[in-house]
Amino acid sequence: MHPAIQTRAVEPDITVVELSGRLNLGNTLQSIESAIHKLIDEGARKLVIDLASLTYIDSAGMGMLIGCNGRIEQAGGRMRIAGAKGMVASSFAVGHLERILSFHPDADAACGGF
Repeated sequence: MHPAIQTRAVEPDITVVELSGRLNLGNTLQSIESAIHKLIDEGARKLVIDLASLTYIDSAGMGMLIGCNGRIEQAGGRMRIAGAKGMVASSFAVGHLERILSFHPDADAACGGF
């Protein structure tokens, strides 16, 4: 199952990107990364990546999220990861990504974290 991406705005100035399916190496990963970069380039400075419907992530997917986090920080913004569970949450824990990324149990909590 290829990952799907949906974007929504949360008042006053938060952008939530909802990912579902599998986030792994391939063309789809590049298109998702490009979409997130475009949001940042267009001015998004508070970004929540909602992974509640993501079933799988590999090292390439984790690297993409780290890269997007660096890009938004360079632009003066902040990014939060929301809703990671199961194998996805385990992958983040094994990689100790809590040292780099900010994790929240759901999108509402992540939005409140700003």
